[in-house]
Amino acid sequence: MALSTKDVTVGQTFEQLLVEDLKRTQLVQYAGASGDYNPLHTDEVFAKEVAGYPTVFAHGMLTMGMTGRVLTDNLGDGRLLSYGGRFTSQVFPGDTLTATATIESIEAGDDGPVAHLTVSTTNQDGVVVFSGQATGRLDP
Repeated sequence: MALSTKDVTVGQTFEQLLVEDLKRTQLVQYAGASGDYNPLHTDEVFAKEVAGYPTVFAHGMLTMGMTGRVLTDNLGDGRLLSYGGRFTSQVFPGDTLTATATIESIEAGDDGPVAHLTVSTTNQDGVVVFSGQATGRLDP
């Protein structure tokens, strides 16, 4: 599905459940896919006893990747022009994450209209774990 300027308005918000009860298996799978085997993400003993965390926690880029779904699912395939953000809190096994994207402005671009969005992801307690911005093409 590709959004057009007639489908959206400035201030419009899209919300999406990203993951319910994040599993440790997902952290290990992401470590394998990304090549990031930092023990903070996969080794319970290291995370607790060496680093002082309550448990292992998700890679920031796993959170960012999951968050990107609210953008690509709403803008459409191949329409995301830029995407960036900050990791603001850790994501732990068992967390449920929900992303929200808000259209902040729409402007004319070289290849048609472009939407500027803010995006944030919160856990089940309402804590923001990721915040960022994105731009994406819209149909006229």
